[in-house]
Amino acid sequence: MERRQPPQTEEGWYVLHDFRSVDWDAWRDAPERRRERAIDEGMEYLTSCERVDDADEGESATFAVLGHKADLLVLHLRPTLADIDTLERRFEHTALAEFTERADSYVSVTEVSGYMSQDYFEEGETADTGIANYIESRLKPALPDSDFLCFYPMDKRRGPDHNWYELPFDERADYLSNHGEIGKDYAGRVTQIIAGSIGFDDFEWGITLFGDDPTDVKELLYEMRFDPSSSRFAEFGQFFSARRMDPTDLDAYLAGEPVPQEDDAHGGHPHASGDTEGHHGGESSGHHGGSGGPHGDDEDVRSELEEQGVYAGQPHGEDIHAVVLYSEADANELFEEVDGLRQNFDHYDTHVKTAVYEPRDDGAETAVVSLWETDRAANTAAGFLADLPDIVRQAGDDEDDSWDTMGMFYTVKPEHRSDFTSVFDDAADMLADMDGHRKTDLLVNREDENDMFIASRWDSREDAMEFFRSDAFSETVEFGRDILVDRPRHVFLA
Repeated sequence: MERRQPPQTEEGWYVLHDFRSVDWDAWRDAPERRRERAIDEGMEYLTSCERVDDADEGESATFAVLGHKADLLVLHLRPTLADIDTLERRFEHTALAEFTERADSYVSVTEVSGYMSQDYFEEGETADTGIANYIESRLKPALPDSDFLCFYPMDKRRGPDHNWYELPFDERADYLSNHGEIGKDYAGRVTQIIAGSIGFDDFEWGITLFGDDPTDVKELLYEMRFDPSSSRFAEFGQFFSARRMDPTDLDAYLAGEPVPQEDDAHGGHPHASGDTEGHHGGESSGHHGGSGGPHGDDEDVRSELEEQGVYAGQPHGEDIHAVVLYSEADANELFEEVDGLRQNFDHYDTHVKTAVYEPRDDGAETAVVSLWETDRAANTAAGFLADLPDIVRQAGDDEDDSWDTMGMFYTVKPEHRSDFTSVFDDAADMLADMDGHRKTDLLVNREDENDMFIASRWDSREDAMEFFRSDAFSETVEFGRDILVDRPRHVFLA
């Protein structure tokens, strides 16, 4: 008897969906003093969870559940089951717990499998960094800034007519690949977290979908129902729907008032502002910035460039966040894929621009640049973009201990386009002789020949800064003021 090949899996953070029902009769009958204490301790607990005060890394969020199945959902992601266990018991010590009962719960762990990227499992530490980063984002996901959540558990069918586990590996992989193509059509509108629960809970997987428009989630699930991966092989448990809420709105929620409150500064939950400080490490800088350097180092770069008269953006409000990936795919094929994703990205107000930049040098790679107003939105987009064909790396990776610089927003006045490329060629000749310089490419937006992008790689931050301090660079900056529509910008790399 032939034994079917199970996919390899890698696990990340543990996940708890903690559903609570409020005892509304007890709440209404309680003295004001008890209710105030419950609100204060509940807000303190939920806020502490969302700040991840209890662990080195992780995510938490609070939701108001729609319908009769529960009232509140607290969603936790943490590195260990012990972290999850502690959070459960800590809640029971709050005064708010006296007014709630657990309506349901689900325990799982984020996972990726060989269906997604067999190369990642076969190549291990030598796997392509772009794929590795994408896998990491699935294992340690950032909770999206979306207003709506849909959670459901599911199994793969093991019936007499359709048994998922009797299929050969390649056939299962084909089913899931086709299934995933449907999801790509909703890129930028629906984000998912997939967590395995075999041995942890009643079903095999827990699926959590996030979106700002609930009908996007509905349409995605409806379309997937007609895909054979679902119609033949999927069994589903209960569905829960919920809306994101800020812990500080707990009093309004319990009072039956609108949530979020109209005067909420962040539109209903603390991440809506795009604040990127917290438990996911420092930001990597882009144009005239390092690959993976801490935020403080980025400020040093910014200050030094300002002294040179080079515009490096502002630390709050004016910067954008970028995902830059390089591909060896045919530019036409790549553009078609990117254009499909971009149409979905455009549904989000945080999307600034996504474009394909082609190199002038036939030996260089094509760049895909996606610009966003928030770090979290950029990271979400990176997950979809990493699945583009023949991605070889993502800018900002610490590959070979190099240091990347990204020059963006080189929008040239049409009558000076040849002047700009001529000056770039002269600068490139000079760079070729500089210590620590590896390569510099000028890439052109295939939809706008006057929109340029300059990518450089250096041995170290100091090597790059030596160039930025040089007279030649100062002269180039001065020259650019006359031929560019706007000045180049600093960006943060997601």
